[in-house]
Amino acid sequence: MALIEFKNVSFQYPNGFSAVEHVDFQIEQGESIAIVGQNGAGKTTTVKMMNGLLKPTQGSVIIDGMDTKDFTAAQLSRKTGYVFQNPDDQIFHNTVEAEIRFGPEVLGFDQKKTDSLVKFAAEITGLESDLDENPYNLPLSIRKFVTIASVIAMDVDIFVLDEPTAGQDQYGIQTLEKILNILREKGKTIITITHDMEYVVNNFQKVMVMAHKNLLCVDHPRKVFTQDDLLKESMLIPPYISLLVKDLGINKEILTQEEFIEYYLKQ
Repeated sequence: MALIEFKNVSFQYPNGFSAVEHVDFQIEQGESIAIVGQNGAGKTTTVKMMNGLLKPTQGSVIIDGMDTKDFTAAQLSRKTGYVFQNPDDQIFHNTVEAEIRFGPEVLGFDQKKTDSLVKFAAEITGLESDLDENPYNLPLSIRKFVTIASVIAMDVDIFVLDEPTAGQDQYGIQTLEKILNILREKGKTIITITHDMEYVVNNFQKVMVMAHKNLLCVDHPRKVFTQDDLLKESMLIPPYISLLVKDLGINKEILTQEEFIEYYLKQ
C-alpha cells in the first residue's frame, strides 16, 4: 500500500470555488517529489489535504492507511508535517528552542526523546547558536529554518514544504539541500511545492506537474522539462541553463550547471 494515495480527489471551497478536480496519484514511503505549476493550479490545496487542514469534497485521501475524513488535523500531524511558505504564519513562541520543542511536547514524547529531537533539529538546520533568540529578531530566511526545525522535531514520516527556497540565498539553499539529504537517509518522504526549477532538477527525481486544477503528469525532471507541449500547457519555464543551451544552439538536453560544465569540458 502506498504511503499517500489520492483517489479521484476534488476540493471546493465554501464560496463555490473549485481548486482541485479529480486528482489521482500515489506516493511511496521514502520518495522525494516536487510539485510544480502556476499559481492557482491546485498545489497548495492538494498538500493541505495531506495533513487534514482541508478535507476532500469528493474522493478519498489516504495517509498510511488512514482516510483523512475520519481523522482530525491534530491526529494526522503525527504523520504529516507541513512547513508553510510564510514562517510568520507558524511561529508562536518567544524563543527558537520553545518553538522547536512545542511539537514533540504536544505529541507526548518523553523528555529524553524531546531533548534529542530538538538537538538534532537545531543541528541540521544550523540553529544551535540561536536557540535563545526570539524568532522575530531573526531574518525571514532564518525564520524559515525555525519552522523546518519545528517539523523535524516532530519526527513525522512525511514532510511537506511550501516554497522553501523563497527568500533564501545560496548558503540557505545549500543548507536546505543538506537537510533534505539527511531526511532522505532516514527514509522520510519529502513533498515540496516550488517555483524554483533549478532546485527541482538538482534535488528531485520525480516531479508532479499541476495545471487547470488537475494533475497533468508525474515524471522525471528530464522528461518534464523536455516536453514542449507540457511546458506550454502548464506555463512552466524550464531551468535557466536549459534556456541558455537552447540560445547557444546546443542540440543536447542539459538541465543543470554540472551538466553544462561537463559538456564544455568534453568539447
